[in-house]
Amino acid sequence: MPDHMRGKAQGIERLYLDFDSFFATAEQYLNPDLRGKPVGVVPLDSPNTGCIAVSREAKARGVKSSATIRAARQIAPDMIFVVARHDVYVRLHNRILEVIETCLPVANVRSIDELVCHLLPSEAKQGEALANRIKQALADNFSPVLTCSIGMAPTELLAKIGAEMNKPNGFAEIHADALPHALNALSLSKLPGVSDGMEKRLIAAGVHCFEDLWRLAPKQARAIWGNVEGERFWNGLHGFHVERPKTKKRMFGHSRMLPTDWRTPDKVEACARQLTMSAARRLRRADLFATKVTLSCRGGGYRSATGSRKDDQRWEWHAQLLPARDDRTFLRTLRSGLQVARKEMGFRPRSISVMLHGLEEEALMTGDLFDVSPARHTETGPARKASADWERISAVMDKLRIAHGPDSISLGPRCDVPGGYLGAKIAFGRIPDAADFNSAAVPDEQTHFCSF
Repeated sequence: MPDHMRGKAQGIERLYLDFDSFFATAEQYLNPDLRGKPVGVVPLDSPNTGCIAVSREAKARGVKSSATIRAARQIAPDMIFVVARHDVYVRLHNRILEVIETCLPVANVRSIDELVCHLLPSEAKQGEALANRIKQALADNFSPVLTCSIGMAPTELLAKIGAEMNKPNGFAEIHADALPHALNALSLSKLPGVSDGMEKRLIAAGVHCFEDLWRLAPKQARAIWGNVEGERFWNGLHGFHVERPKTKKRMFGHSRMLPTDWRTPDKVEACARQLTMSAARRLRRADLFATKVTLSCRGGGYRSATGSRKDDQRWEWHAQLLPARDDRTFLRTLRSGLQVARKEMGFRPRSISVMLHGLEEEALMTGDLFDVSPARHTETGPARKASADWERISAVMDKLRIAHGPDSISLGPRCDVPGGYLGAKIAFGRIPDAADFNSAAVPDEQTHFCSF
């Protein structure tokens, strides 16, 4: 560490809470019959899919969270598979936040199963006793099966490292003056934010272990990461807070893995339509317009040495359009892309995604140079009238869905894509709102067992 920073190590200021195998333990909490048994949560009711989460009982037998159903059953023949219920998990997540708030204010929610709390000096002094109080509150209000691991440290990055060190149901407290020795045993791949690609970059730069990483200068870290994120990582690792700038929404998009029998052109197009309309609804709720549409597909799907699936075949199509937020405009644009896909895409896609981006606020939009209408929404501007009319129609349809249920109305034929939750699956960094779900709420007690 540079001399000017020595002696300035911060005390314990952050608590990071990370639930253990959240989707799987959520299912075990909601259905007591699953407790103590190896459980796998899958995205589709299909024998060809893989797990997105497995219970600690399954992990103890050697089942990985990314294992295919076939591979998991070879290891644990009695494994039970249930289909993910994302709206149920979001409701549980919200109830969990209320319970944690009785112990400590939640500063930031990082994902469906991770959150950060800022600690006062008096709270930091409580150490593991505070962590145990939070865990006991969760056990009392839910079930002992719904466990979490907690890390406490000077910064969020170090606290997150601590939370991941002793899973499941673990605790670790990392003090700045104990670094780097306290973490020397950690491999680079175990550090948050160090992906396979980043690990290769670090090794190419001569960084082979935690101590090598610790000895980097901030500018070296920035050069290896290729942006300011490297310097932020360095600061977090050395116990110095760096406030992240607020992120600005840059796109609304959804993707879907396709079952084997949904990889035909007609069904790919039906899925793309539903993804597009779901993204458009989110765009309207944010009161934004989009000027670009991207359609992309991936295929191939060979297995790597680690068992993860690599989609080596990719196809992408882009379109530029005038600012829009109505379903009809996006679907007409999408139709052009799907026609190109039929001609150019030389593989059967395993996944498809639609992105609406190039976002603009109405007050800041630049008008069309060749549109002579006096205002965007006037009845006398022929170039804009149809678009404005369809915006109003889309808005009315949104209100009808809110009043009468998400299945009450659709523009064009509605199809039920396997796996449900179209456009409302939980992704890292985004927890769906209730309005994102396109079908009726699933009761907590209604476990969806795989049918095979």
